[in-house]
Amino acid sequence: METTTFAATDGFPHTALVGVTDPEHTLAVQGDAHTVLPLASVSKPISAWGVLIAVERGLVDLDEPAGPEGSTLLNLLDHTSGLPFEGDQTQAAPGTRRIYSNAGFDALGAHVADAVGMPFADWMAREVTVPLGMKDIVVTGRPSAGYLASIEDLLTFAREVLRPTLIPVELRDLALAVSRSGLRGVVPGYGSFDDNRWGLGFELKGTKSPHWMSDTLPPETAGHFGGQGSFLLIDRSRDLGAAFLSGVAFGDEHKRIWPPLTEEIVARYGGR
Repeated sequence: METTTFAATDGFPHTALVGVTDPEHTLAVQGDAHTVLPLASVSKPISAWGVLIAVERGLVDLDEPAGPEGSTLLNLLDHTSGLPFEGDQTQAAPGTRRIYSNAGFDALGAHVADAVGMPFADWMAREVTVPLGMKDIVVTGRPSAGYLASIEDLLTFAREVLRPTLIPVELRDLALAVSRSGLRGVVPGYGSFDDNRWGLGFELKGTKSPHWMSDTLPPETAGHFGGQGSFLLIDRSRDLGAAFLSGVAFGDEHKRIWPPLTEEIVARYGGR
């Protein structure tokens, strides 16, 4: 593992923890790899993995009813249930709009908890974080946005996404494929897009611009960012995962450095 400094973070006024991994090993880290900070919405793809394990076990089904009337488990995973960002008053019929929803992911956690017969945090620990060896992570908060973790935890999870061991490759591929293309929706902090592409718990870059990922990254690049200045990125075209933690509210400084940082990451490590 290389200890490094990324030029794109120069002048960033907060903590800037950065990590890069390939499918087998951590390639580079800026800062302390084991400092634990809030993930905010980067919790969602990790929670989604726990849901997909329950799907693989036959304990839940993507097409079964979940959430508001007419919604399914799949609708909750791809933000098309109609639930708002927060609250329980639906804003659209299921499957018609991409409404980014913390409430939907919390409903997802509650639904899976009922199906598996234990609190969702216990399921996540037993089936995801402990088997993967994510030693610093705390999953007792909201499935949508309540977890805390370290860069090393996020890189461990990125390796799982690149080379899944807990779910079949085909289910991973489904999670990182576009679920219902052509739906309009908002990426918080970046605006509304006519084709707001999303997978199951993962945002897909698509052709969205402006965006938190570099414009040079391919449309199929997957990931998530969080309101506490965090991101997870999965670039399967280069077999790379990357993560960022800052522990402060997302704002203009994150928007300034993230596109050049993601470009610097793939330029330095994407050719290995």
